[in-house]
Amino acid sequence: MKLPPLRAVQCFESVARFNSFSKAAEALNVTQSAVSHQVKLLEEYLGEDLFIRQGRRLSLTVIGERYQEEINSALISISHASQKLREGEDGKVRLAIYSTLAVKWLVPRLDNLRQLHPEIDLTLNMVADEPECSDQVADCFVTAYPPSRNFVSEFLYKEQLYPFCSPKLWYEMQGKSLPEALWEQPLLSVRSIFKDGTEKKDWRLWCELGGFELPDDVKVIHFSHMILAAEAAKYHQGIAFLNDYFMTDQDRLQDLIRIPMHELPTGDSLYFVYKKSRAKQPEIKILSQWLKLQCYD
Repeated sequence: MKLPPLRAVQCFESVARFNSFSKAAEALNVTQSAVSHQVKLLEEYLGEDLFIRQGRRLSLTVIGERYQEEINSALISISHASQKLREGEDGKVRLAIYSTLAVKWLVPRLDNLRQLHPEIDLTLNMVADEPECSDQVADCFVTAYPPSRNFVSEFLYKEQLYPFCSPKLWYEMQGKSLPEALWEQPLLSVRSIFKDGTEKKDWRLWCELGGFELPDDVKVIHFSHMILAAEAAKYHQGIAFLNDYFMTDQDRLQDLIRIPMHELPTGDSLYFVYKKSRAKQPEIKILSQWLKLQCYD
């Protein structure tokens, strides 16, 4: 079914509401002749006169009055749908976040958000790789690679990784010099730490920063994502580079021990990202402030 031009319908609605072509043109920020042209196109499309023009006097025809009543609800629905897509639903917000950060850092802290802001209905969308910053995915995002246009990017923190192992492996290393004691244990390497995904890059770069070399005969086990390496380290399977920010209190006290050696900078910073059109949405502002507090807690 062929539909009338939406621009023509909008112009008709404005003329009918103001009962004036000139006032309608001013409200729409176009010329009066442009409004008249659009209304004429609509009348030709419908095959009916919508206005009675008597000199400077203007009034709706009977058909025009009926048409105005019927399109008003449709235009209101379009406006509400557009506002909902642009600004989101009140109280509801969807956050796309890397799976590692979601499981190990954000989820353990969510109870605090619910206690402070019970009015926010937060839905998490975990992603393994870089999220597509689109309304189809989420309303806001935590990412290391924010879009350059039409989005607000708020800095959260600069990523630094540290070597971790289980208490059992740390006990086995007691009394031995570092880093030599590390080479006696399996090393857990994560390809996704760096964008190029080079094998052993994390351990090679860390050794280079420490001024020593990675032995050729050391055992290295490869993982696609940090969350897998974290679980393997927890179960005594080796030493992994993990992000200190997403270590829970239970991890620190029971499951994992940070080896007292230098850090591994990834070169990435994480940002809280959302559309510029949502900058005034209360839920987005509250979530932004809360996330920043968690990074410095």
